Amino acid sequence: MELEAIPGVGTKTAAALRELDDPAATVESGDVAAIARAPGVNEARAARIARGAIRRRHDDEGRVLATDRARELYREAIDLLRERTVTDYAAKRLETFYPSASASRIAEAQSFAAAAAERDPDPAVREALTDCAPLSDPPTVRVRDRCLATADAETLARAEAAVPELSVETVEDARDISELGRSYASVIVLDESFAGLDVEGDVVVRPDALETPAETVPERLLTFFAENRERLEAAAAVHEAAGTAADAPVDLDRLRDALSRLDDDGTIAGDAELDRLTAAVDDLDAAVSTAASVADDRLREAIRERDVTIEGTDFLSLVEQGARVDSLLDRELADEYDEAVDAARDHLADALRLEPEEAELAERVFGGDPSFPVDHDESAVSRLRTELSAARDRRAAKLKADLASDLGDLREPVETLVRDALELDVELAISRFARDFDCVLPEVVDPDAEGDAAAEGDADAGDGAKGFRIEGGRSPLLDVDFADAEPVDYAVSGATLLSGVNSGGKTSTLDLVALVVVLAQMGLPVPAESATVERFEEIHYYAKSQGTLDAGAFEATLRDFGDLVDGADGRLVLVDELESITEPGASAKIIAGILEALDDQHATAVFVSHLAREIRDAADFEVAVDGIEAAGLADGELRVNRSPKKGHLARSTPELIVEKLADDRGGEFYGDLLEKF
Repeated sequence: MELEAIPGVGTKTAAALRELDDPAATVESGDVAAIARAPGVNEARAARIARGAIRRRHDDEGRVLATDRARELYREAIDLLRERTVTDYAAKRLETFYPSASASRIAEAQSFAAAAAERDPDPAVREALTDCAPLSDPPTVRVRDRCLATADAETLARAEAAVPELSVETVEDARDISELGRSYASVIVLDESFAGLDVEGDVVVRPDALETPAETVPERLLTFFAENRERLEAAAAVHEAAGTAADAPVDLDRLRDALSRLDDDGTIAGDAELDRLTAAVDDLDAAVSTAASVADDRLREAIRERDVTIEGTDFLSLVEQGARVDSLLDRELADEYDEAVDAARDHLADALRLEPEEAELAERVFGGDPSFPVDHDESAVSRLRTELSAARDRRAAKLKADLASDLGDLREPVETLVRDALELDVELAISRFARDFDCVLPEVVDPDAEGDAAAEGDADAGDGAKGFRIEGGRSPLLDVDFADAEPVDYAVSGATLLSGVNSGGKTSTLDLVALVVVLAQMGLPVPAESATVERFEEIHYYAKSQGTLDAGAFEATLRDFGDLVDGADGRLVLVDELESITEPGASAKIIAGILEALDDQHATAVFVSHLAREIRDAADFEVAVDGIEAAGLADGELRVNRSPKKGHLARSTPELIVEKLADDRGGEFYGDLLEKF
């Protein structure tokens, strides 16, 4: 798969995507979090890339949303869904749903949405999702006690790229390797030509080391799990709350056990022997100093309690020999000195919790020539430190290797574990949307120029029905509580005028139609009891113009409609009070002309207008007119049947007011006015 062939992916973005382990599969998967792990690609950008890959997979090059108002309705629909997500991932992932003209894409999205709508949006699951987030790649950790070695320049370059955590050293012969063995705790030789090498130190020949990074540099894997501990634990909690733990891609108990053996910085935790050796190395100098103090205290007490008598000739002899206090100690307090040294050795072994073989090395720290204060052998301390450090490093390396081995086969499953948890948030958002707005999955049918069942409001309209049919539709975009929104039934095929009183709900009806069609072609549930929607190639929604346009703007508007009617088959056109762009007389003629062109193209169109009678008279074909009928006025408020009545020119608000006055007050004046309507 050519990454540059994906809509919106240029050379730089493609280069970043190639840094992923399997760029083609990752992009095709639509996994926004995985795509966002490419350098310089954030989640919003990743969502656009995933959407582009979906378009390419379905050969979906068209753009259904053709006008600003249509795009606004789409954003409002997405916002309603995003408001029902918990994670940032789900909010971005929803951006991969878009209104499509591709039957295969709509069917794919509907399949996902149908399963999602069955999910139970349990508050406990939503609570667990709070801490859930995509896995992250930790920064490269430098490992300084281990190196790779090779005599081959090509292998050197490959090793530096494959294992940036380790130093890669150039060697020519066994002598160079031996030198490295004295400088590093362990050396991994990559060249098979050195097989059978026998040098001092921890040196192994492993030509496959670059192919087995978990063994070569287990720190990489351990750091990844340490960095993502909270995310993994959160994902596990989501699966448990959702009751899907048994089907999770990884044994959650096994995962938690492995994580418990790992510290936050990627080091091994919970191993008593490693803790002992680490503490011994860290505390060695302090323990030696304390042990010397123990010996000094014992010896000082012995001196206080003893009366040391030296005869004159002996004293003269010691002076002539240049004797120091150590000679006096050796002669007069030899036993006490030995006991003090033993006490120092015991304290050192106990303080560091040394094993017997380690304690033997510790004995050499004290026990030289008698002295006061008691002295220690620094070279013996250094050797003990070296042995303890080596034992610590060997233990840590073994534990790291063992844990990395345990975690190695969990690396891919935990990716799936977290992705499934995050995808669950996407599904729950769709489920909540469907439940909050009493949604149903609509029927999206292929366009058929001959079908007209939808136009007649046939509830059995199915395959082949052009236009749209909505039953019991309620818009969540109204400025009222959804529960208070009145249901609307409406079906249209062909070019239609929608008439009605002011504030009767004509614009709200257009919004509802646009929202239902947009959601349907996104493959998502729609807020209605039932709905059938033609699979439109484009949706053109023109909002009400704010006042009369000047000559230039008027010309530009006509140019837009000229482009619109050029090949308008397969398009849905929604227009709100186009007559406001110019004088009423001219507007009626212009709208009539546009409707004639749309009718010739068998397009589906709804034009809201107060000039329905004038437009119908000006048109050279029988324009369908629907009306949102007002039942009358009550206490100054309109009583309106929100569902448009087919084939009915609705009365205007002025007509209703005149009628009310004629009924209330009578008189020839009001009767004459009423007759003019």
